[in-house]
Amino acid sequence: MIANTEKASCRSLVRRAASLVQQSGRVALSDDATAQLAGLPPSGCRDADALARKAGLLVVFGGDGTMLRVAREVAGHVTPILGINAGGLGFLTAVSSPQLARALEQVWAGDFALETRPLIEATGQAQGRPVSQLALNDFVVSRGSVSRLIELEVAVDGEPLTCYRCDGLVISSPTGSTAYSLAAGGAVVCPNADVLTLTPICPHTLSNRSVIVSLRSTVKVTVINQKPETILSGDGQVLRELSAGDSITVRRSRHRVRLMRLAGASFFGTLRQKLHWSGSNI
Repeated sequence: MIANTEKASCRSLVRRAASLVQQSGRVALSDDATAQLAGLPPSGCRDADALARKAGLLVVFGGDGTMLRVAREVAGHVTPILGINAGGLGFLTAVSSPQLARALEQVWAGDFALETRPLIEATGQAQGRPVSQLALNDFVVSRGSVSRLIELEVAVDGEPLTCYRCDGLVISSPTGSTAYSLAAGGAVVCPNADVLTLTPICPHTLSNRSVIVSLRSTVKVTVINQKPETILSGDGQVLRELSAGDSITVRRSRHRVRLMRLAGASFFGTLRQKLHWSGSNI
């Protein structure tokens, strides 16, 4: 069990889950921070990576941010992840907190499916220092605190695409299509589609639209502007400041994560529920 320790509501959820797991005859493990939050005995697992080596299932309590963090930390492990939503929208969390007991019953009964999601990676140079980072949702190259456009030269598989004058550029995986990319006007992409989505943020040229390329492609972004400051972030976390001439290449990573979905759940069902789509008789 791994929780967002900044959310007080996770304490009672973790304690309840631990009780339910123990009642089923199974062993409940947690990372050190979660154990301290919920007042559970330590299990000797410092973090998510250590848990993934010992556990048969990672149950994550929090929102999408917590799921993204855990996905990066356990990248390469085959241990599946089940998300319990204690946050807001929760696209990646499969279960709402009131459904915890029922969800665990379905898990014990094998009433679930596993979805394999690819991670993406960013490599390159940032102010003379190497960059190598993983993300599940997206990488974003954007302006800093100054409200001025930045200029980004973008190439796909070595071929020039365009030079954006914009507030930033979102390069998202299929999983990340419903995150920042969607808010910036990008398309909703099914998680099993092998594509990358390039979505400019507030482009100065109105004809600059979201572009979808193969997940096998490499996308190179080069910073042209001297000022204002330009920032690289991954999954919403600031990674590095970029200078003029710095280039970042985004591609599919060899690492993947496995997300657990309970029987009866679907991506389109999540869209209808989370985005409150109307006008449908379904």
